[in-house]
Amino acid sequence: MTEQTDVVVIGAGLAGLVTARELGNRGHSVVVLEARDRLGGRLWTEHRLGRTLELGGNWLHWTQPHVWAEVTRYGLEVSRGPRSEETYWLAGNEVRRGNLDDFMTLIDPGMTRLLEDTMKWLPRPDAPLTVENLAEADQFNLQEMLDKLDLTEDEKNANEAAWVGHFNAPLDQCAYVNALRWTAGASGHWHLMHEASAIFRLKDGNDTLVKAIAADTDAEIHLNAPVTAIRHTGEGATVSYGEGRQIQARKVVITVPQNILHKLDVQPALSEAKLAASREKTASQGVKAWIRVRGPIKPFFAYSAQDKPLSVIRTEFLGEDDAVLVGFGADANRIDVTDKDQVQEAIRVWRDDLEVLEVTGHKWMDDEYAGETWQIQRPGQLTKYHAAQQASEGALHFASSDIANIWAGFFDGAIESGLRAGRNIHAELKAQS
Repeated sequence: MTEQTDVVVIGAGLAGLVTARELGNRGHSVVVLEARDRLGGRLWTEHRLGRTLELGGNWLHWTQPHVWAEVTRYGLEVSRGPRSEETYWLAGNEVRRGNLDDFMTLIDPGMTRLLEDTMKWLPRPDAPLTVENLAEADQFNLQEMLDKLDLTEDEKNANEAAWVGHFNAPLDQCAYVNALRWTAGASGHWHLMHEASAIFRLKDGNDTLVKAIAADTDAEIHLNAPVTAIRHTGEGATVSYGEGRQIQARKVVITVPQNILHKLDVQPALSEAKLAASREKTASQGVKAWIRVRGPIKPFFAYSAQDKPLSVIRTEFLGEDDAVLVGFGADANRIDVTDKDQVQEAIRVWRDDLEVLEVTGHKWMDDEYAGETWQIQRPGQLTKYHAAQQASEGALHFASSDIANIWAGFFDGAIESGLRAGRNIHAELKAQS
């Protein structure tokens, strides 16, 4: 017997859960199908290394309007890691040492020049395609724009390392416009962008937001329920999932990441623009490593270069006899974040006085339900695909942080897209009724 519902939501990450909440609260019956054995998608909180760690998305900020509204709605408390007392960076292969202000002063001229046209190209980050000739800027990758600045070796290395930390990818594959989008979200101020993307987190774990949203909906949520096929018409769709089960719905919301969208069995096929973006993949292809080291140590930040296995590490938790660091690298093929010896060797780029005790992480590039870390577009993808990625197709709607307007790739973008999908579907169902 085929099940029936108003809406099927594919994926129980933030985008899917927000969509389910919005539609359920408007009186529609909703079923959420999640392939994993947990909620959250690329937001994944676990207790490891003696701490509450974010294996996926980590940071949020009050300049991100949608996620901050949710923080307020559920009364969640925000905290941050310890303030760095030391900073290390590379000049060639020579390690320099100072404080964080020294490093920020070093990268300021490059950052300022690189991003000086932010508001020219993206005067409205909530409507990123406002400027008609944006494609002129969207043809460039971030590396070539940095190279045009003719920075000193110290400045170039430092700016590249900072951007690898932000983008989790080789910079010659990242869209320059993606750097503009992040900065436009911070009203054109790169210092604020840097803070908004890398400091504040939910005190009791980011999954407290996931749990709060899930508890706030009466949607029927199925875990371990991978979708195997979608057959749709203008009037509705049949979704096959799990072990031979089927459900019919008036509307379907697809929230899977860009890199795996083309792998879904959807008939009639999705638009070519959606499929092309998925096959091209996002630029992000890096790693996130959690590292417990022997203490006591002073909290620190360290930047190396984009060709190193880890380009950025920082202290996130400080104990009396240990500390836990988080690190990022541009290429998942360069380091196994679950191999203690490889991580120890990567840290020696800056310091040979730290003893690695334990490491952990998740290989997101090998994750069959993600295939990416956070969304970073390649040159041309915004102007070629963004509108088509957001567009509904008959009974099918789409929601994902990957296709958000303002803070794409962040919690905020996932919530924005879920709110949009919920609003649009409710309007369509109401009109049909």
